[in-house]
Amino acid sequence: MKEEEIIIIGSNGQLGTALKEKYPNATAVDYNELDITDLKQLNSFDWSKFRIIINAAAFTNVDGAETKDGRVGAWKINAIGPANLSKIAIENNLILVHISTDYVFDGTLEIHDENEPYSPLSVYGASKAAGDILVSQIEKSYILRTSWVIGEGNNFVKTMMNLGAKGINPTVVSDQIGKLTFTSELVRAIDHLLVNKAPYGTYNLTNDGSKVSWADITRTIFKIMSTENNVTDITTEEYYKNKNGIAPRPLNSVLNLDKIHGTGFVSRDWNKELKKYVEKEIS
Repeated sequence: MKEEEIIIIGSNGQLGTALKEKYPNATAVDYNELDITDLKQLNSFDWSKFRIIINAAAFTNVDGAETKDGRVGAWKINAIGPANLSKIAIENNLILVHISTDYVFDGTLEIHDENEPYSPLSVYGASKAAGDILVSQIEKSYILRTSWVIGEGNNFVKTMMNLGAKGINPTVVSDQIGKLTFTSELVRAIDHLLVNKAPYGTYNLTNDGSKVSWADITRTIFKIMSTENNVTDITTEEYYKNKNGIAPRPLNSVLNLDKIHGTGFVSRDWNKELKKYVEKEIS
């Protein structure tokens, strides 16, 4: 696999940034350079030197997607965009790598495998499910379904670190259960599937380790930071009580990793990766 044959879509996001670090010789574009919702623009783009499209573009503002304008934006970027890229991939015989989310499920099962029927609770989840369905129709595609992504830029871990540094004792949701996914892990998995020419299809991908709540993760962050902050648990229902425009969240986001492990991929424990991440931010 040659880096020069890769094009990274959505290159300025958390995952896009990590992909650029892994593939410095790949072509990296963001929406202002290539708008995936504009089929005319995609059709006029020169795809001749590429063999692989990695689509890291997404509308990820879960609550914002519940608004009038956000609903339109979510469906354009998360559904129409992947549909357009699927068309381009077919016409140019390209491999399409696409990123999915646990939000395509309602979270009623304790663990989700790749064959679970779609059951999104939110506009964001529905738009991502639509994108998955469209991408899955093309033969040469990989869909990586992930959750609780942490990388460069604003994210939950950095927010909690800032609160810890200020001596603030946060109240954090304790009934949403899952595992962190560091962008470095996503990049490792994408590279693994491509380099090893794994069978096309949908693969769950998070870091390995114990399943925990956001409150548990916050306590772990404070422990790594050696702060004395206290964390108060709260349910999702209580946390969002009397707040308008809040999208429903799946309570169980644990993804079964057996399928990708079957390809020879060895997952890294989120606890160890979180420790490295926090210590790097502190230093």
